[in-house]
Amino acid sequence: MMNTFVGNLGHLMAIVAFVTAIITAFSYYNYIKAPELEKASWKRFSRITFYIHAVASVGIAISLFEIIYNHRFEYFYAYSHSSKALPVHYMISSFWEGQEGAFILWIFWNVVLGIILIHTNKFWEGPVMVVFALVQAFLVSMILGVVIGDLKIGSSPFILLRDISEAPIFQINPEFIPQDGTGLNPLLQNIWMVIHPPTLFLGYASTLVPFAFLMGGLAMKRYSEWVRPALPWAIFSAMILGMGIIMGAYWAYVTLNFGGYWNWDPVENAVYVPWLIMVAAIHTMITYKKSSTALKTSIVLVIASFILVLYATFLVRSGVLGDSSVHSFTDLGLSGQLLIYMLFFLVIAIFLSVKEWKNIPTSDREASVYSREFWIFIGATTLGLMAFQVILPTSIPVYNAIVEGLGGISNMAPPADQVGFYTKFQLWFAVALALLTGVGQYFWWNKMDKHELKNSLVTPYIISMILAAVIITLGKVYDISYIVVVLAGAFTIVANGSILIKLIKAKTFKLAGGSLAHVGLGMILIGVMFSSGYSDTISINMSGMTYKKDWEDDLNKQNVLLWINKPLQMKDYEVIYRGRHKKVKGFPGYVKADLLESVDGINAAVALQDIDAKGKTYFSRGDTVSIVLEENSYFKVEYYQEDDLKFTLFPMSQPNPTMGLISSPDSKRYLSKDLYTHVSAINDYEDPEWKEDQFENSEPGGQFFMNDFVTNFEGTELISDPQELRDLSLQEGDVAIRAKLSIMDNDVKRLIEPMFLIRDNQVGKIAAIDSDLGIKVEIDNILPEEGKFVFKYNTYQKDYVVMKASVKPFINVLWLGTIIMLFGFCTAIYRRYDEFTKMRNKGLE
Repeated sequence: MMNTFVGNLGHLMAIVAFVTAIITAFSYYNYIKAPELEKASWKRFSRITFYIHAVASVGIAISLFEIIYNHRFEYFYAYSHSSKALPVHYMISSFWEGQEGAFILWIFWNVVLGIILIHTNKFWEGPVMVVFALVQAFLVSMILGVVIGDLKIGSSPFILLRDISEAPIFQINPEFIPQDGTGLNPLLQNIWMVIHPPTLFLGYASTLVPFAFLMGGLAMKRYSEWVRPALPWAIFSAMILGMGIIMGAYWAYVTLNFGGYWNWDPVENAVYVPWLIMVAAIHTMITYKKSSTALKTSIVLVIASFILVLYATFLVRSGVLGDSSVHSFTDLGLSGQLLIYMLFFLVIAIFLSVKEWKNIPTSDREASVYSREFWIFIGATTLGLMAFQVILPTSIPVYNAIVEGLGGISNMAPPADQVGFYTKFQLWFAVALALLTGVGQYFWWNKMDKHELKNSLVTPYIISMILAAVIITLGKVYDISYIVVVLAGAFTIVANGSILIKLIKAKTFKLAGGSLAHVGLGMILIGVMFSSGYSDTISINMSGMTYKKDWEDDLNKQNVLLWINKPLQMKDYEVIYRGRHKKVKGFPGYVKADLLESVDGINAAVALQDIDAKGKTYFSRGDTVSIVLEENSYFKVEYYQEDDLKFTLFPMSQPNPTMGLISSPDSKRYLSKDLYTHVSAINDYEDPEWKEDQFENSEPGGQFFMNDFVTNFEGTELISDPQELRDLSLQEGDVAIRAKLSIMDNDVKRLIEPMFLIRDNQVGKIAAIDSDLGIKVEIDNILPEEGKFVFKYNTYQKDYVVMKASVKPFINVLWLGTIIMLFGFCTAIYRRYDEFTKMRNKGLE
């Protein structure tokens, strides 16, 4: 039965959230302007309306998840993004797979941050919450789904499937509900897609906080006081946004099969750019607190970081990147709203900044080359140039759309080789940044002149040269550009490490945030250089075989064909493919696919024999088991060295009717490297093309050939267990016989057991299929006078997998560097928030 209540409730909550956001903005504005005697009542009313807005916003999220969780496929959103086969954690992913769910997630985080700000600020609550409420009104408008004449405001996630689909079934039966949904994008069926989007959207939401403090400061003419409360939030925003970027990179590494973690996709770039600008803003804000310089620069950068987040949202969700990014959404008719959203806050920010520009305090002191202000300015400029170099070519589709919208023609194309184009610039910017962080830290902690600088840098310079020499020698780094990268990375690690040691000795660890973050930067630089620049493909196609005609030459050369159970040498390893497996709930590891037989039901199968692991029987023959996402197959690949099994990998692959073969890699992780393996092509044995029937006569103990395999007929036995004939239950007087055929496939003995049933002078032939060997065999007849059995068999392609394997050296240096950098951000947040709370408790914030 169709349930419209929860959708109507969700839609009502969206309307309430929109209205209360506008009322909250209006009431907080009145709170700011009200006389002192009226402030308390306006403040109380403003908080109540925001709390109502918060409840309504949470109600929207609960309503949508209820629709997804209870498989209410009468709703378009649940039908388009979910299915009954999904476990709960992937239902959570399907919540934000669509645009509307992503906006709801963003709204939720803004509510959380707004409540925190209400209870952690005194003076700043009013002006900050005006900005917050206005942003919330715009965000909620994206999911309103209200149509007024030809004007559509937002896209509702609570629309019914029948109201959006033109399928004839809804004309015949308006109450029709599909049995299942289309499911979650296979690439998003990964645990990192459960935690990466919420982290990223918290990063998006948190960029609003320093922006709101800035707008409040300009409006209240407190041109510099906003910096102190905004600074810990700016650092928090950079940390969370950076964490979201890192999680996305790690998701790409463990899920996508391009063999890397960053592909310079336009959507990746759209997130990376505001993060760079926010990091630059943090440094200029800290500089202002230290020396009263760079306040105007801080204002520009904080505005830019928030506007760039809105621009990133426009790029991803307007459909403008549809032809240039695999991550972008299709246009739901929201591009106009998104543009208004971005331009509204851009115009307000520019207006307030220009209006108050001449009143903003500035320092006329000229920055010396030996001052920390100079080096911070150079660092911020470098970050700005990095952002500019990325955002300009990323915006080419926007430029084309603008020109075409004005009636012109523009065929400007984004870079064909994205990785090569961006890397050749960003690499050298990163090198410059690493060197600046090394030198800049000495100016930060000490007053320097030319002589003192030389003395301070001699020791870290010598140590970093020795460290770089060791890395270059052991890593066999011979490319001159990579040598420079190693030198820069080593220098920033040593220089910042020496400062870090001094701070620890002085027991002032809370001041060490910058040093930790910069050490992490140096490690990231070295890790990226090794893992990307010295990635070594070990699966080299020596056969000369072309696997697919539409593959590029490099793809054919970098993949090998593995027949099941047949060893193949790949550089230092002998590799054997051992067949397809499934994940089964309640079983540690993977279960061989041919031990399971699918039955009616979602993700359900029957165990064809006992399923054991480590001496324990988890499932007995005949038990019904639950498969985790039945469409996913895991290909068991064993790696040997000198006849010793070193490790086993299970890369995943799924044939998808719309997206082709979807593969996720598996890796063997060492301290110094990862061996990365992914599936490029598989044998389709779900719908095999059987060859012509062939016949062989044999007595028990005889031997014959099937599909070029030597086959031994070991004998027969009567079947007495009804479980073995589930579809043909044994009845009184039935005679059921099983023939035992054994085949040696290299080092594996395979048993094939066709069955023969006699009932009321009629015979039933139950074929046995070995998908791995590509054989189907049945007992065609029994010749008692000759003591022989007649076997009919068909063959098709033996199972195989085409896969690529590569070694990613020192990739753990990259991941460790990101963790250290994030820890540095956390340390800096603690320090700056501690400063803010002390001033707030004095009544100054």
